[in-house]
Amino acid sequence: MTCPLAKAIQIINLRKEDRSLVLDESALDSILLQGPVRDLNVMVLSVAGAFRKGKSFLLDFMLRFMYKQKGGGTTNWMGRDDKPLTGFSWRGGSDPETNGIQLWAEVFIVQKKDGRKVAVLLMDTQGAFDNQSTVKDCATIFALSTMMSSVQVYNLTNNIQEDDLQHLQLFTEYGRLAMDESSLKPFQTLLFLVRDWSFPYEFPYGLEGGKNFLERRLQVKAHQHEELQLVRRHIHSCFSNIYSFLMPHPGLHVATSPTFDGKLK
Repeated sequence: MTCPLAKAIQIINLRKEDRSLVLDESALDSILLQGPVRDLNVMVLSVAGAFRKGKSFLLDFMLRFMYKQKGGGTTNWMGRDDKPLTGFSWRGGSDPETNGIQLWAEVFIVQKKDGRKVAVLLMDTQGAFDNQSTVKDCATIFALSTMMSSVQVYNLTNNIQEDDLQHLQLFTEYGRLAMDESSLKPFQTLLFLVRDWSFPYEFPYGLEGGKNFLERRLQVKAHQHEELQLVRRHIHSCFSNIYSFLMPHPGLHVATSPTFDGKLK
């Protein structure tokens, strides 16, 4: 289902020598200046969060959906049960896989309900808090991907904890610079994606359960400590839209098998 000729292209590299981020302009040009898409509006979907939490794995399922839609439909988009999951590089284990920021080389042209066409790009980011990156590295990469994205998927596991919100506040602090010069919110859409959600009896899986759960998590209460209120107000002030989606655990065989290659069976 995934085009074998397309691949992930590195557009921003994190240099280990001096911890600087380097933009590969020619690589970016090769994607954005393709004839069919160079004059279209762009929608960028990015997935960011801590390392080894399945960001690239998730993006590869998004690729399956986009290629199925490109073929003329969206039914049975997850594909055959015996097909390995390919696209953005992923693997099991405890060591980081993605470096810097990558874009999928093929741009997907989607027609909106009003008839206009938009170019959709999928973006993968280096995981935060690995044993090779500083907090500054993590904050810069997250902030850059959020500034470039139309939808930033904040990939979390089990729950939305207070430190997740504090990290988000830190990572989006660059947005304050933009807000100082404009009354507009600096970022567009944020989606809290909670993987391995274990409490469906409280809030059911999916978007509706995620909405109700997020309202509770981001609620500003009078009796809260001022620091907790500030974090929540900051997040609300940075994004035009905020959603949450709750996903079930994929099963211990997926989580613990060293040979798992993404086959649905």
